[in-house]
Amino acid sequence: MVAIPSKHKSLSLLAVVLIAQLLLLAVQIKRDSHGRLIRVWAITAVSPFERSGAWGFDRVRGVWRHYFALLSTSRENEALRVENDALKLAIAQLQGKAVEADRLAELLNFRNSHKDVPMVGARVIGASAGTASRTVEIDRGERDGIRRDMPVITPDGAVGKVIEVYRDNAQVLLLTDKDGGAGALLIESRIQSPVVGTGEPLLSMKYVANDDKVNVGEQVVTSGMDKIFPRDIPVGIVQEIKPGIPFKTILLRPAAKLNRLEAVIVLLAQQPLEFAKDGHAPSSGSSSSPAPAADPSAPKSPAIVKP
Repeated sequence: MVAIPSKHKSLSLLAVVLIAQLLLLAVQIKRDSHGRLIRVWAITAVSPFERSGAWGFDRVRGVWRHYFALLSTSRENEALRVENDALKLAIAQLQGKAVEADRLAELLNFRNSHKDVPMVGARVIGASAGTASRTVEIDRGERDGIRRDMPVITPDGAVGKVIEVYRDNAQVLLLTDKDGGAGALLIESRIQSPVVGTGEPLLSMKYVANDDKVNVGEQVVTSGMDKIFPRDIPVGIVQEIKPGIPFKTILLRPAAKLNRLEAVIVLLAQQPLEFAKDGHAPSSGSSSSPAPAADPSAPKSPAIVKP
């Protein structure tokens, strides 16, 4: 018995036959210079996939290249940062050396302008750690001729005195220490009175009567009465005046930069020195000139300094 094809099988068979006919026609028919029709169809069908693949490949290749480019840029930036830090450090070192050179030049000029006065330059190598004592340590000692109670100065003014001496170094008590001080003289009024330390950045001038006229901004120099400092070394400038009982309270700003000492000068003999007038004490004249006589009209005040 012959089997009768079903309706679905007939339609499928018909579709296969039509597709086969179309393929045969596409193989046989040519479209000008584009080749056979089946080739055109194949290219048209495949082109979207090729474009998608090429686009994806380009994206992946671009990301890959950018990744390595960014990685290289990051390395270059790190190298530049390290180089920049090294240059900043070199600049800071050069600036520090320039400041040190200026400071040493100032000390050398001061030394050359006082060749007849025996003195020794010293570098500050240490300072007191606590607030109870204000001292510094210098790199000169007994073998350099340093002795106790020798005055220590800078080109700006008085610093303090030597209190301890060792073979290669010494300890200096600053004026601002509570045990520090110097015999002093007010330039304008010619009043002599001791200046002592307060343990703070400012100095205090003692035993000035309320009736004595003292002006803010008046300069104070050493009087030489303490037998430690020569005359006319700048001590400070009057910054504050308050009435008190029985004496005025007078605070001075030190002439020397006592909180930034790097190098000092130790005077080996008590000889007069000449200081410039630009912001410091007036010149005392030649080192060989005698000290001016005391003004008899000036009130007599105690000239005792704290040891």
